[in-house]
Amino acid sequence: MGAWVKRIFYSSVMAARGLQTFITSYRAEDSEKLVLQMKNGLSSSRYRPAEHKRLQALIDAERQECDLMGQKVQRTCCAAKATKESSLLRQHRQVWSRECPRLQKAKQQAEDALQDFLEKIEPNSATNAGLFSLQEYGLSLVREREAFRRATMEPVQQLRDELHLRLYEGQQLPHGEHLGHLDGVKQQIKAVKDHQGVIITNLHEEQQNTEEEIRSLNLEKYFSSSSDILVNFDKVPIEVLDADCPYPELKESLIQAFQSMSESYRSRLQSLQEQLQNTDRFCGWCSDDHHRFQFVESMYTQDIPRHRALCMDMLQRLFPGKTRQELVEHERLWDSQRFTQTQLTVVTQQRQRDLEELLARALVTLQEAKHAHQEELQLHRDRQHQQEICWHLKEKLQQWRAQQEEVAKLEAAIAARQREEEKARMKREKEKEAAVRLQHKEKVRQFYLTKEKRREALEQREEERLATLRSVMEEQARRDRLRVQLRADMLLRRQEERGELELERQREEQARQNRLEALRKQVEVVAEADPVRMTANTKAWSSRVLDKEYQKPLYSLNTYTDTQIVSDPRLRVEQALREAGLHQSHYATEVLSEIKPLKVPRRDTKSTLKF
Repeated sequence: MGAWVKRIFYSSVMAARGLQTFITSYRAEDSEKLVLQMKNGLSSSRYRPAEHKRLQALIDAERQECDLMGQKVQRTCCAAKATKESSLLRQHRQVWSRECPRLQKAKQQAEDALQDFLEKIEPNSATNAGLFSLQEYGLSLVREREAFRRATMEPVQQLRDELHLRLYEGQQLPHGEHLGHLDGVKQQIKAVKDHQGVIITNLHEEQQNTEEEIRSLNLEKYFSSSSDILVNFDKVPIEVLDADCPYPELKESLIQAFQSMSESYRSRLQSLQEQLQNTDRFCGWCSDDHHRFQFVESMYTQDIPRHRALCMDMLQRLFPGKTRQELVEHERLWDSQRFTQTQLTVVTQQRQRDLEELLARALVTLQEAKHAHQEELQLHRDRQHQQEICWHLKEKLQQWRAQQEEVAKLEAAIAARQREEEKARMKREKEKEAAVRLQHKEKVRQFYLTKEKRREALEQREEERLATLRSVMEEQARRDRLRVQLRADMLLRRQEERGELELERQREEQARQNRLEALRKQVEVVAEADPVRMTANTKAWSSRVLDKEYQKPLYSLNTYTDTQIVSDPRLRVEQALREAGLHQSHYATEVLSEIKPLKVPRRDTKSTLKF
């Protein structure tokens, strides 16, 4: 009961206010008071009776407006969906338009390469002359393709042209005859479609038979597999095994290095092969679906904007029975398989490269070991020869040492006598230097005493002069203050006089301007507007145009321009020398005489006179 009363009251209030405002404040006490008032009676003058018909009309109008709004939103969503679909289709067409020429070009290149191969091959003997049957087989395929085109495509094109003609003729007939005419056209189209369906079915069966025939040829055995690579991994190069090494430990270490490297790469390849064996070749899909998936992924490369979204949209269109999660999972498996195959190829290449490098280093090491062994033998022979030479030299050395000892004793005696004489000489020189130093000290002391007396006398004179100057400066400062005060008073009086003169001058100027303005008003001319005269040519301009031929120069000048004069290198060099102050030197004369002009002068301008 309370909820119904509150709803009626709210509706009546909104109707009274014209649906312009909304109740934003609500309290539980107000609702309880309102229920009590409604139970006691609605005869109070504060409330009006509810207008149910008007409220129902408003509700119907609001409901109809909401329905219209929903329909509009639905149409907008449909239009947006259609726009998005058309945009996706347009982007798909752009990708296909870019992919189609590339495929055609690849097809043409493959056909050209195959044709060149068939033209260039020559049989080595009479047994393999059957290679030329490939050319005949290619020509037979071309003839079959042309026959197939005439049997399938040309009838369709002829039917299309005939249908266009018959439809045009049928439009000219009455309505009843036109409908009968259309029934015949439909039957003919249906017959052609059935014929084309049979042809397509036969082509699919032929394609499957050809694929099974290719699989039955067992061509996989002609391709190198990773198992063959693993078989040859543990083989040490014959160059290392058959090498003649004077150090057996070195050869054994090289063989172990090859075996350890092969073992490390074997473990890596085994792990990659196990990863490949865990996944199917087609990642759990049939071969046709997987090939179509690969082709779509190759079309949408990373240089295309939004390639990821476009690729997923095209895959969902091609495989409507598969969910997006299944497509993403298949893509992940395919990427993992490709990555594993790439790793397998890279590991094989790395193993080959490392094997070549290790073999090269091993051969170099073996060659260095041979050279080192030969050097050791040569060193042993040289050492024996040196020992013999050393025995002979040892005897000579003993004789030389005895002679050197005797020479050293004599030199020591001579050096002792020379040291005693040098000590005596140094003692005499030190006594002489001490006497000279005492004389110099006395002279220096006398000099400093004289200098100190002069400084004291100078300081005394400077203090007396400073006292005299301070008294004079104080007297001058007092006079300057009096003079400044006098000047300030005079300046103030002059400023007052100039102000009075300026006021008097302004009053006279104002009176003069008033008189001039009165005179201007008396003699002013009132001219009428004449736009023709304002836009016409002036007399001066007309006379200048008429007398233009008289304003030409009296004669023409045939001389050099400023650009030609400045471009001469002799002028620029002379200017630089003049700025440096060297234009009158002998160096400037030699430099200017060696510089040639840009253009060689004519022979008729050269003078034959010699000055």
